Amino acid sequence: MELHRRWSFRVLLCLFFLAMVGPSLFSISPSDEVAPPFAKPLWLRHNLPPTIDLAISKNKGESSIAWTYSPPARLRLVGYIVATKPVSLLWIMPDRELFLLLFPQGETTLEIDGRDMAFKEMLGASPFAQVPQVLFPEEGEYTLAFDHPEYIVKGDLALHIEGGRWGALGTDQRGRDVLLLFIEGVRVSLIVGISATFLATFLGLSFGLLSGYVGGWLDALIMRGVDVLLSIPILPILMVLAAFWGKGLWQLVLILSLFSWMGTARTVRAMTLTLRDSGYIEGLRGLGAPTHYILWRHLLPETLPLLLANIALGVPGAILSEAGISFLGLSDPRIISWGRMLHEAYAFGAFSQGAWWLLLPPGLGITLLCLVFLDLGKYLEERVDPLLKGEARS
Repeated sequence: MELHRRWSFRVLLCLFFLAMVGPSLFSISPSDEVAPPFAKPLWLRHNLPPTIDLAISKNKGESSIAWTYSPPARLRLVGYIVATKPVSLLWIMPDRELFLLLFPQGETTLEIDGRDMAFKEMLGASPFAQVPQVLFPEEGEYTLAFDHPEYIVKGDLALHIEGGRWGALGTDQRGRDVLLLFIEGVRVSLIVGISATFLATFLGLSFGLLSGYVGGWLDALIMRGVDVLLSIPILPILMVLAAFWGKGLWQLVLILSLFSWMGTARTVRAMTLTLRDSGYIEGLRGLGAPTHYILWRHLLPETLPLLLANIALGVPGAILSEAGISFLGLSDPRIISWGRMLHEAYAFGAFSQGAWWLLLPPGLGITLLCLVFLDLGKYLEERVDPLLKGEARS
């Protein structure tokens, strides 16, 4: 089977495209609060009110909505208006008309929350009243409008209605879009997994070639260092180093790579030992070829096919390690990753809230990405090892 026909390769291309282009498809930032916390996906619980915006401007003097739900959770009125004369903002209900605000002449910028006491007083409501219940007392047609839109020079105004549903995957405990957070997590997982694996492969290749070709005290020193590092429990060391070196993305990549190169070094050393005493290597030494030339031009190409398989198989380990560190809360909270999403979902009670849409997407994303690289590693191993290649064909 050719590489481009393998399912894992196609999925990996889709994930790369999603990581590069996905965030630009949204008009919001991953850190923006777009709906109430733990809002359910739009396709779930259709009896809950959605989170929508009623927007009006100079060119669109009114905006209507057919409301068939219970009152929403919260309301916010945001925007700016530049008017040549005073303009009133009206809320037209099925049975009456309600005055909301008066915009004076000139420019006015506002951001009003439905819980503001001054806004409740302006509506003529009790200080203990809930503004969503005042503005949405029943089902029917509701309209947000200016009484004289011709007085408006420019401006945009939006009534942000925060219901119990939002987007394809709902919101998290901070009201952020889970789908956008998931897409951001793809980018972080690919960066950490691939970067840490490539750096660890470079270290393992360098130490393995030197140890296997030079031999002697250098071989003993490197291999004893490998034995020591392999005997150390990795997770506690990663936790300590993350606490001392910082929680940035590239600090995490460096920490993961420093404790992931030992297996590659042993593999490359074993292959180098089988090649250094071969006839053509002896001939090169007899002709006076320098060590760096032999390593670079002859031994390195022999190890590349095996290294490609090791890289593909090493990426899942780096991704799982990053997810584990992030889940323990040892990553930078400003960096959105799948492990961080799981950590925050656990810390803020997503299990008790029944918010499965916070748990399944990052968990399934980690599983899928690991399976993709494991399948690619299996494919590369079949191409490298003639015995495996024959078994795959049979």
